[in-house]
Amino acid sequence: MNRTPGHPGAGVTLRDMTLDDVPAVSALEQRLFPVDAWPLQMFLDELSQPETRRYLVAQGSDGIVGYAGLMCIEPIADVQTIAVVPEYEGRGIGTTLLTALIDEARRRRAADVLLEVRADNPRAQQLYVRFGFEQIHVRPRYYRDGVDALIMRLQLAGEGTGGGKSTEGPQP
Repeated sequence: MNRTPGHPGAGVTLRDMTLDDVPAVSALEQRLFPVDAWPLQMFLDELSQPETRRYLVAQGSDGIVGYAGLMCIEPIADVQTIAVVPEYEGRGIGTTLLTALIDEARRRRAADVLLEVRADNPRAQQLYVRFGFEQIHVRPRYYRDGVDALIMRLQLAGEGTGGGKSTEGPQP
């Protein structure tokens, strides 16, 4: 099992997403993002591009309880998705997933990490701000239900060594 550093909570481990995980991840996606859920095929397409993508799952005793993905085409990395089931929020899983994605962006020599977050999701916004992300733009009515997307950026270029913050707190 490919473990990623971090402490996502008792009984939860991170590992690379596999094709076998896609049906469970897709079901979670439908549950967590009913308006904007990715189709199953999109996860399959993303996993077929390891040269520019990395996807992780958080595995608990109840199965997959979180997942996240990164696309990196130097010099930009983009957080494609990050999600934690509500029953597991507040256990550091979102923090650990985001830390792993930022570490992957550094490994791939990205200068910046970008992401979109719903304007009506302050919990996720707080997590990103804790990591040093700053809002750089708004995409009006980006989501299918008309909610704006906040574009956030974390600048990696020129920083010293070290990882993202890994404190317990709000999760997306």
